[in-house]
Amino acid sequence: MNQLQLFLPCAAGVEGFLADEVHAITGLAGNDLLVGRGGVLLRASWRQALLLNLHSRLAQRVLVQLAQGLYRSENDLYQLASGVAWEIWFTTRQSFKIDVTAQHSPLTSLNFAALRVKDAVADRFRAKSGVRPDVNTQWPDVRIHLHLTTDEATVYIDTSGEPLFKRGWREDKGDAPLKETLAAAMIAASGWDPHGPTPMPLYDPCCGSGTVLIEAAQIACRIPAGMLRRFAFEKLLPFQGHVWSAIKEEAEKAIQASPVGIFGSDVSHRMVDFALRNAERAGVAEAVHLRGGDALQRMPPCEQPGVMVLNPPYGERIAAAGAAGQNASERAAQRAQGDAVGREAAHTDDGGEFFSQLASHWKKNYAGWQAWMLTPDLKLPGKMRLKESRRVPLWNGPIECRLFRFDMVKGSVRPPRGEGAPDTPRDPHAR
Repeated sequence: MNQLQLFLPCAAGVEGFLADEVHAITGLAGNDLLVGRGGVLLRASWRQALLLNLHSRLAQRVLVQLAQGLYRSENDLYQLASGVAWEIWFTTRQSFKIDVTAQHSPLTSLNFAALRVKDAVADRFRAKSGVRPDVNTQWPDVRIHLHLTTDEATVYIDTSGEPLFKRGWREDKGDAPLKETLAAAMIAASGWDPHGPTPMPLYDPCCGSGTVLIEAAQIACRIPAGMLRRFAFEKLLPFQGHVWSAIKEEAEKAIQASPVGIFGSDVSHRMVDFALRNAERAGVAEAVHLRGGDALQRMPPCEQPGVMVLNPPYGERIAAAGAAGQNASERAAQRAQGDAVGREAAHTDDGGEFFSQLASHWKKNYAGWQAWMLTPDLKLPGKMRLKESRRVPLWNGPIECRLFRFDMVKGSVRPPRGEGAPDTPRDPHAR
C-alpha cells in the first residue's frame, strides 16, 4: 500500500490548481504528480490517499487504479477485472457496485459492460472462498469504477464514497447552488491567500447560501474540507482506525482563528439566514461576517481593499440582485402596491442593466478592490463596461464559464469594442 496509482478527477479547467493543491498536501512533485485531462495522476501511499480525501477542496474523488488494459469486447473487461486481487480490498460480507464512464467507447451497452465486471468480481470471490459479495446499487460499501476510452479500460476502487464536494455542512441551500469544489476552484484561481505575507479580506456581495464564504473561511481557519464527513476507505480492508485518528487529530491541532476578514451579503435575508446556519455547521460562524442588502447599495465591508469572489445571478437568477435589478420607478411602483422588492423581482433577460449599474457602483466605491466573477456569459465585460485583466476558463458541470478578473479604479475603464484579455488557463507546470 506504499505505492498506489491514484487518479483524482476534477472539473475541466481545474487540473493545474488541483496539482498545486496535491503538491501542498502530499509534497509530491515531478513524475509522481502528473496533470491529465480531467484530473491529476499520482503515485502515492495509502496514508497520502487518506490525507487527500480529508484535505482536498478541488478533487471530486480519490480513486485507486487497480488495472488497465486494451479491450475490444465485454469479455476483455471480464478478464481485466478477474486479475484484480479484490480480496485484499474488501470481504464477501460487504456489498459493491460498478460505475461506468466512457469516452467514445465502441461498446453498445455500458450496462452490459458493468455486468461483466460485476461477474468477474463475484466469480473471483466465489473461486477463492466459495462465497460471493452482494451487489447494492443504492448504498454500496464499495464502489468500483470502470472507465472506457476508444480502446483502453481502467478499473479503479473508490476511496471517497460520496463525491468530495459533499462536505457535510450544507443543509440549507437556495436555487442552483454552487458546488463547493467549484467555489474552491474560484478561490484558488483568484490567488487569494489568507496566510500570505499581505493577506487581503474577501467579500461576496451575492453570497446566497454562503458557499464561497464558507470555503474561504475554512481555508483561512485551516479546517479540512472533509472534517465533517465519512469516507468509503473506512470500510476497506487496508483501513486502520488508529492511523486515521492520528491524521484527524493532527488536522484538528492546526485549526486556528481566521487571520483576515471574510464578508458576505445577499439581498435575500432568507439566504443570509441559510448562510449563517451553514457557517455554524462548518465551524466558521465566528470567521464570517454576514448581512442583508442590495448588491448596488452595499458599501465596502471594511476599510482595507480586498478581493471580491462571486457567482453573480444571471438569467432567471438575476432577481437575486434585488432592487439593483430595477429602475427607481419600478421599485416605487412595487412599494406602492405593497410588493416585496427582493430575490423574486423582475428583470431583463440578459441582466445588462444590473451589471452596468453594479460596475458603476464598484468603480465609485470599491477603488483598489479586485473582483472575480464566474459567468457563462463571455460578453459580461462589455455589459459591465469594464476591461478584464484576466479570464480563466472553468466549467460548472456541463456549462463552460469564465472567471473574469476586474481591477477596480475610479472612472470609466470601458475597453475598445472587441478587445479583452485572452483566456489564461492555469499553467499545470507552474508552482
